[in-house]
Amino acid sequence: MKPKFCACIETLYTDLPFLDRFRAAARDGFDAVEFWSWTDKDLPAVKAAAEAAGIAIAGFNGDAELSMIDPAQQADYLAFLRRSAEAAKAVGARALTIHSNGLGEGGVVVNAYEELSHTVKLCTMFDTLRQCAAIAEQAGVAMNLEALNITTDHAGNFLQTTQMAAELTRMVGSPLLKILYDAYHMQLNEGSLCDNLRAYADQLGHVHIADAPGRHEPGTGEINYASVFACLEEIGYTGLVGCELFPKTTTAEAVRAILNT
Repeated sequence: MKPKFCACIETLYTDLPFLDRFRAAARDGFDAVEFWSWTDKDLPAVKAAAEAAGIAIAGFNGDAELSMIDPAQQADYLAFLRRSAEAAKAVGARALTIHSNGLGEGGVVVNAYEELSHTVKLCTMFDTLRQCAAIAEQAGVAMNLEALNITTDHAGNFLQTTQMAAELTRMVGSPLLKILYDAYHMQLNEGSLCDNLRAYADQLGHVHIADAPGRHEPGTGEINYASVFACLEEIGYTGLVGCELFPKTTTAEAVRAILNT
C-alpha cells in the first residue's frame, strides 16, 4: 500500500507563489502540505488556500530560533510554543515540529551550547518536553520531536539519534508527543533505518523522506525507499510521509519519482 504523502511546500513548487502551492500539491495527489515557519505567513490566507484546494495542513515548526536545551530560554521557548499552537489551531494544522536547538536561516544551529554539559542539556530538554506535552494536550495539537543530522546541514545540534528522541518521548508518555523520523537525517547520522523504525514504531508521529546524500527525491541517492516504505507498512504506520526534499531538477520530476517509488 502506498504511503499517504505530504508535500513540504517550502522545498517543492518553489516556482509558484506560496499560496498557489496548496492547489498544485492537491492536484498532484498529495494528502497534505507542510511548511517551516508560520510567523512570516498570512495565516488567514494560508487557511483559505488550503480549504480552497481541499488539502490538509500537516503542520509547521513550533520553536523557531529558541532552544529547549537552554535553561535560560525555557520560559521563552514555552511561551513561543503556546503561540505556535494557537497558530496551528487557527489554520487547522495537525501538528508542530519541535527541535532541541534553535534554528536560524537555512537551518543553521543558532547555538550549540558548548558551555553546557550533556547532563544539563538532556535534563533541561526532558523537563521542557514534559511541559510541551502539557501544552499539546491543552491545545489539542500534536508535537513531533525531530533529530537532525550534524554532518551536513545542522552542525552542533544536540538531538542526533532516533533512540534519544524516542526514549525521551516514551518517558514523557503523552499521546500527543511523538517523534518526527526523518530518514534523510538519520541515514547521515546513524543508518539502520528499518531497524530503528521497527524499534521505535510506537513513537512515530510523522515521517520525512529525502534521499542521501543530496537531499533530493528517492532514487537520487543511496536509500532504498522501496524497503523503507515496506517497513512502514509492516509496522503498521498509517501517518503521513512528508516529502521535505529539494528536487534535483524540477518539482514535476521529483513528484514523479516519489509516486513511483
